[in-house]
Amino acid sequence: MNIDELNKILAKARKDGERADLSYADLSYANLSSANLRSANLRSANLRSANLSYADLRSANLSYADLSYA
Repeated sequence: MNIDELNKILAKARKDGERADLSYADLSYANLSSANLRSANLRSANLRSANLSYADLRSANLSYADLSYA
């Protein structure tokens, strides 16, 4: 998944007033600094070595997510 696809998913979810479903997404090594992932479903997502500096993860579902080296 590239950053443009991620932005489309997040924008659609916000527009619909829903929770962005990124479960099982491969975001390894992604630059997500300052990303607004508030309330996103990141269950079992691969965030290995992702840059999450200043990312907003409030109320995000991170259960079973791989946050190794993030």
